[in-house]
Amino acid sequence: METIQPILKFASKQTNFGFGLVALLTAGGEQIFSMVAFKCPCNELNFTYGLVFLLVPALALLLLGVILSKKTWKLTTGFCHRNPKLCKWRNLKSMGVTVIKISACSLVAPSTWIAVALLRGSYYECAMTGANSTRYRKNVCRGVNSAAECLTKLQMFPCKSAGNESEEVLLTLRAHSQILGWLVIASIMMSGLLVICVTRCFSPISYLHLKFWNDYVEEEDNLMDEYSSKHAKELAERNLKIFFKIQDPAETPTPPSTRRPPANIVTPSTEDWKKITLLNKSSPKEQIYSTLHRYVEKTREEKGSDKTPLLRSNESAEKPPGVDGGTVST
Repeated sequence: METIQPILKFASKQTNFGFGLVALLTAGGEQIFSMVAFKCPCNELNFTYGLVFLLVPALALLLLGVILSKKTWKLTTGFCHRNPKLCKWRNLKSMGVTVIKISACSLVAPSTWIAVALLRGSYYECAMTGANSTRYRKNVCRGVNSAAECLTKLQMFPCKSAGNESEEVLLTLRAHSQILGWLVIASIMMSGLLVICVTRCFSPISYLHLKFWNDYVEEEDNLMDEYSSKHAKELAERNLKIFFKIQDPAETPTPPSTRRPPANIVTPSTEDWKKITLLNKSSPKEQIYSTLHRYVEKTREEKGSDKTPLLRSNESAEKPPGVDGGTVST
């Protein structure tokens, strides 16, 4: 598990390369899965069996994408305690944008699975030869020499050859499947391009500023994981030493009455954790790059340590679409 952890972490990044890696892994997984596990039963179960192999793995990948998204747990953790605050329009808007981002990122793998499976055609052939529709079956067998025999043996076509009629029908079904596959790919690419163009068109900041914003949020996310892990390790080590009454080897033996007290490790309060976990809300008069950034600036202002907060300018800027506690699609 430790070996694939960096791959999962990299693939979860909301970047074009990360999405490409997820799509490539999904396509390879579909190829292996279809060769190892898929075998059309060639009976009345054809339709159900084919659809299950086409759609259920896609559903599983969708749920896996939702589970692996940090935004999912950032949105849902403590949700039941925040109900009175959800009626505010600003909160509802932030939640809606977050849900859309989670869905968009989670749909990469399942849509890739469906597109690749349709291009191969095996699942579609199996499913449609078992379709319980007389009209559809007649349409598939149209033009075949032995149309009556085709109708009765259609379910057997994916398993063994029944002559030229079988090959002709399967080629027709595979052509239908591949057409649908290319339509899925084209619609996904067009939708993605349209969304990116619209969001960039309405972005109030320049491309380089947006790239800087993306770099900052990614670095903050990486450092948060690093600092949290380091702080948790120090706190756990201190507590275990106290519990097991272990003395630091570097210290010289001293009587219990003269030993130094354990190190005082300060951990942020529950309220502080809540403040930096809130969904990022943009402000047209501030240049705040994350909830942590907002928390730090507000804390510094309240303490009066500096009248000119860091990383802030007098320029009017809004949070561009695609930035919310994660990286930006560039």
